[in-house]
Amino acid sequence: MIKDFILPDIGEGVVECELTEWLIAEGDTIAEDQPVCEVMTDKALVQIPAPYAGVVQKLYYPQGAVAQVHQPLFAVEVTDEEGASAPAPVATQEKVTPASKAAGQTEDFLLPDIGEGIVECELVEWLVAEGDTIEEDQPVCDVMTDKALVQIPAIKAGVVSKLYWNKGDIAKVHSPLFQITTAGDAVATTAVTAEVPATANAATTAANAESSASTAMSARAGKAVASPAVRRLARSHDIDLSLVPGSGKHGRVYKEDIARYLEDGVTTAAVSAAPTSAPVVNAQPAAVSVADTVRPIKGVQAAMARQMTESAATIPHFTYCEEIDVTELVALRERLKAKYSTDDRKLTLMPFIMKALSMALTEFPTINSRVNNDCTELTLLARHNIGMAVDSKVGLLVPNIKDVQHKSILALASDITRLTNAARQGRLAPDDMKGGTITISNIGVIGGTVATPIINKPEVAIVALGKIQTLPRFDANGNVVARQLMNISWSGDHRVIDGATMARFCNLWKQYLETPDEMLVAI
Repeated sequence: MIKDFILPDIGEGVVECELTEWLIAEGDTIAEDQPVCEVMTDKALVQIPAPYAGVVQKLYYPQGAVAQVHQPLFAVEVTDEEGASAPAPVATQEKVTPASKAAGQTEDFLLPDIGEGIVECELVEWLVAEGDTIEEDQPVCDVMTDKALVQIPAIKAGVVSKLYWNKGDIAKVHSPLFQITTAGDAVATTAVTAEVPATANAATTAANAESSASTAMSARAGKAVASPAVRRLARSHDIDLSLVPGSGKHGRVYKEDIARYLEDGVTTAAVSAAPTSAPVVNAQPAAVSVADTVRPIKGVQAAMARQMTESAATIPHFTYCEEIDVTELVALRERLKAKYSTDDRKLTLMPFIMKALSMALTEFPTINSRVNNDCTELTLLARHNIGMAVDSKVGLLVPNIKDVQHKSILALASDITRLTNAARQGRLAPDDMKGGTITISNIGVIGGTVATPIINKPEVAIVALGKIQTLPRFDANGNVVARQLMNISWSGDHRVIDGATMARFCNLWKQYLETPDEMLVAI
């Protein structure tokens, strides 16, 4: 089977590079991870390794040419585990070289990198159909990563001739997403047969046959053969690699093998969960059998599961609860919101709560810190990047407001409004999710008064805000008065924060919130 090797991302913001030297030639047999060429970016000289073994069929660029990131670099005939050439697909799409693309040919649009470390995503919705004419930068689909919902735009105008993935499929980064015929191509697109679907069908058939055979296999002895990326994927799913049948040479495990192993596990679970029939003993009406529903955990939910499991397993948590009287703060916000709230800026209580928190962190920097893995070093963070948990349509997202210590309450209100709207639509920018130093979970907007939040590792503290309740309390003269009260629940990393420090810190934060006029003066 002949595959195009796609030039990968080689640095943030780099979209092209000069091919300074080929280290291979057409006809050469190459091994996996063997260096194939050297390319020069505007930052450094980079050596590109081969992702798989095989025979080099074509070099798409001459030495000295400028190669484009995410475009074919060379073609290789991939060999199977026996060393023989794998059979070619029934029909293959005509290879698209850089020269032919310039003339306006049918070509594949490759799913680009959409976030640091993301190698696949779920195709949530197509915004185009086969036969549609699209414009450059027109949105073509929504995809779901483990962080957010991302909209993919077209990089050029043309006619959509093939969609390679169905709604709900898991698409791979740097793999063809759809096929487009540019304006210069007069060939009818209906006559083009894509290599990807044929390959996928063949792979599916082989996977099913191998899956059936592998059920009788016992765990392989010794250490599994797999790349670091595959081992990382296995760890993320809590899979013992020695139990995964490898389809590669010497039992090498690929990502597809793990995906097949997970799929087989889901199928087996669904079958075992189905009720079995039993002989009728009496004339009683038969009970209606209802099968359990098994669904995969993926996307944002899977990322949260991994993060929370690691946090709970590695951080000794302790919880500290307090009651805060926000009567004066609520009244202040009511006086100001009519004047300062706009469509792009909602003046809620959160900007005040976040600013007060930042002011308290200045006095207690340990609450805004990082601890290394073996707990031998503590870093006090200068920036107050305060995260806020948002219940979005794609799951729980935690964007953060950068440098709260330098921002006014109105600036915070604008940032909070923007991030909340983006999170609820699942369209946060990657930078909005990075670099948080402490987190606020506002569970009270849904309900509940006390919680035990889990720390958002590598942070060392998180607070959950309960709902505001109007409750009776005694004033200074012993009279019963109505006050608006909010319970808060802190979770702290007991390796670096003790109870006394948390109590003093919380008392200062409480003082700012209960006397907001004094807080505004102190800003």
